[in-house]
Amino acid sequence: MFVFLARGRFAWHANGMNLRHRDILQLAREEGRVGVEDLARRFGVTLQTIRRDLTDLARAGQLARVHGGAVLPSGTANIGWQERRSLNAAAKTRIARAVAAMVPDGASLILNIGTTTEAVAQALLHHRGLVVMTNNMNVAQTLAANPDAQILLTGGRLRTADGGLVGTMAEEAFAGFRPDLAVIGCSAVDEAGMLLDFDRDEVSVSRTILRVARISILVADQSKFRKSAPFRIAGIDAVDRLVTDAQLPPALRDRAPNLEVTVV
Repeated sequence: MFVFLARGRFAWHANGMNLRHRDILQLAREEGRVGVEDLARRFGVTLQTIRRDLTDLARAGQLARVHGGAVLPSGTANIGWQERRSLNAAAKTRIARAVAAMVPDGASLILNIGTTTEAVAQALLHHRGLVVMTNNMNVAQTLAANPDAQILLTGGRLRTADGGLVGTMAEEAFAGFRPDLAVIGCSAVDEAGMLLDFDRDEVSVSRTILRVARISILVADQSKFRKSAPFRIAGIDAVDRLVTDAQLPPALRDRAPNLEVTVV
């Protein structure tokens, strides 16, 4: 049955799924956290209605309730690559342009797995004389359109879901490279400044990248600071620069100068 609500929204789909629940989940995936008051304003419903929605989603295991709202549960699996690619796309483009401005012609660099590093690859299409090593097949395919870039693709186990190459072969390839710059992404950054990810094999590769690069640049849109993942890559002090699209959370913003991390 369809029930029509104010502001032209259908509350229920024919199969019984609450479409407002679907939209709330989408917002949570994009932003990491949703607030009761903001959701009530957005959907034009009462605070009590939103609290009931969040409780229903929490009972279904799709969200975890926190004071004033809800967050994505601390799962052990990332969301799909296609969905990640579309989330915060404009922010990733701005981050990518800022990073591209830091990369001089003739530089050697690493780009690892991640949709933001893929955006960086797109922003580097007009750079000249680049030597790029990557374990991201999407990055390699994008940069293949730059005739003045040399692309080195690591070996490794192929993650068919996102085109990433991980494992010992990828680590060994990066270990033999000494790039001017490394641009890396991660799945989450916690309040203590720990870089986190979902795949233990990817974590090992990222640690190798941080060890060999002369300058390392972390790319992370603001949603990464509201998410969690189970495996630790390193502390934020392992990177030289952090490029993001909004102010850092207060606890991390206060620590960044002491950690000698340049925040852009």
